[in-house]
Amino acid sequence: MVEAAVNYLADLSVKPVTYNPPHGTGLPRRVGNYRDFTVRMHDGRPVATDLSLDRQAFILIPHDTAVVDFYEEREVKTTYYAEVEALIERETGAAKVVVFDHTVRTADRAVERGLRTPVRSVHCDYTEKSGPQRVRDLLPPDEAEVRLKKRFAEFNVWRNIALEPVEMTPLGLVDSESLAPRDLAVCDLVYADRTGEIYQGVYNADHRWYYFPRMTRDEAILIKCYDSMKDGRARFSLHSAFDDPTSPRNPKPRQSIETRALAFFD
Repeated sequence: MVEAAVNYLADLSVKPVTYNPPHGTGLPRRVGNYRDFTVRMHDGRPVATDLSLDRQAFILIPHDTAVVDFYEEREVKTTYYAEVEALIERETGAAKVVVFDHTVRTADRAVERGLRTPVRSVHCDYTEKSGPQRVRDLLPPDEAEVRLKKRFAEFNVWRNIALEPVEMTPLGLVDSESLAPRDLAVCDLVYADRTGEIYQGVYNADHRWYYFPRMTRDEAILIKCYDSMKDGRARFSLHSAFDDPTSPRNPKPRQSIETRALAFFD
């Protein structure tokens, strides 16, 4: 276990809004009463086999890839998307999985390279509203309405893409069993051509945090960010990059990819 600072909303005195510029033109600008809070970040490796998508909302799994260069978009879309779809089908039993986008992040000159930096705020990628909207955005109208009548979920597959283990800004994750409804605050995401929304995490001292130190290129974290099923299972997750105090003095910049997918169940 290490102690580390993560960036939460301290309260909802200011409506949270994030303004996202086009890739490579600058960093996002956030509005909201954000503050750093120190949390205990537990090593998840000793309990990895006990973790569950329906309880914690994340799992660590071995996952080999045939991708040579994750910075080559064509190779990611033709090779990696299929690997991720197969992975999610295997781990969840979904009848159909559709990968719809990915983001490569680096802590090394991200903006000038047209990439994104690690996200240093406690957040969940989807909300009660934006989860179903994503289905409508991506599928033909008739199919979307049929799929929305059954269970569906949104997953994020996170992995290190460097040859060396992660030394800088690893990913921390909140055990969803420690979440309370008030911990999830709707935040508008404003782009040049549209406005979406995510959840930002509101500080709660009861949150249980985990991370997986020194992740390698042949591992992946499968994160459930939205689940339409309301039967007591985990439906949302919170996660954030953070500074690991056990990192080397001059750590290698983190390089990672997150791949987003919709999973549909019969």
